[in-house]
Amino acid sequence: MTERNLQIVLASRPTGWVEEANFRLQEAPVPEPGDGQVLVRNRWLSLDPYMRGRMSDAKSYAKPVEIGEVMVGGTAGEVVASRHPGFAPGDAVTGSLGWQRYGVADGRALQKVDTREIPLSAYLGPVGMPGVTAWVGLIDICAPKSGDTVVVTAASGAVGSVVGQLAKIHGCQVVGVAGGPEKCRYVVEELGFDACVDYKAGNLRGDLKQALPNGIDCLFENVGGEIFDTLLARMNAFGRIALCGLISDYNTADPYGMKNIRSVLVNRVKMQGFIVSDRMELWPPALKELAGHVAAGRLKYRETVAEGLAEAPAAFIGMLRGRNFGKQLVRLD
Repeated sequence: MTERNLQIVLASRPTGWVEEANFRLQEAPVPEPGDGQVLVRNRWLSLDPYMRGRMSDAKSYAKPVEIGEVMVGGTAGEVVASRHPGFAPGDAVTGSLGWQRYGVADGRALQKVDTREIPLSAYLGPVGMPGVTAWVGLIDICAPKSGDTVVVTAASGAVGSVVGQLAKIHGCQVVGVAGGPEKCRYVVEELGFDACVDYKAGNLRGDLKQALPNGIDCLFENVGGEIFDTLLARMNAFGRIALCGLISDYNTADPYGMKNIRSVLVNRVKMQGFIVSDRMELWPPALKELAGHVAAGRLKYRETVAEGLAEAPAAFIGMLRGRNFGKQLVRLD
């Protein structure tokens, strides 16, 4: 193959906020698949908050990206060449081939997807890892009952938007927390949440009190920091918290100090942090339900798309700063 591969690798580890200088764009040969492997031309790259942790060499649930390695990331594309009996050129697939135009993977690490009713990009959003994350945290951990009050932070994001819509489908009262009036309007008017609190409006405690007169039964937490701390004070007895992310602390050397953790004890709250890859047995039922909702139009989603691999670092930094609307993707050139 005469075409060259295009890759973005980790050039240096960030201290505090990620900078574009932490990445390097480079060319490389297009890899050849070995026995049992598949060569994929990636068309879409998913950008997600967990990638910030993988840029650090601090101890975590997954090994860090090494300096000079291709940045980790979920991808969707089509098979170019296959030495695996289960895949043929032209098949649409998803995998974790990273920030690059072409990637090789063992066939067992790829998933064939059907794009007749669901767009390929959606398999990196509501019918992919973010959607399954929402499903596992809400259904398995929070286990809401009809009539419960469910609160979702980062409510307009790829995960939060799915959480809130699933909670409505299951008969819950849903309140989102998002940054800015435009995102809050989207959450209420397009996604169907019952209310949304704008944490940038300057009256977080008072606005949450007004929006949550009956407290919180289930909290799906994506943000952490002051927002999470303030929500803890609104938890009902025997409430449940699915702790999915703490993005407000990912780029600071001085994390927020929690003040209302006593609420967990006083209200006998069940709080569980989770990594969706720990619950692979739940992916099939989650994806089946999510695909049905998306195909039927019950589950709405929005994408923010950066054009070209070279734009991935800027788009990633923008996502960490909350500039994206819905799922942040890169359309690969």
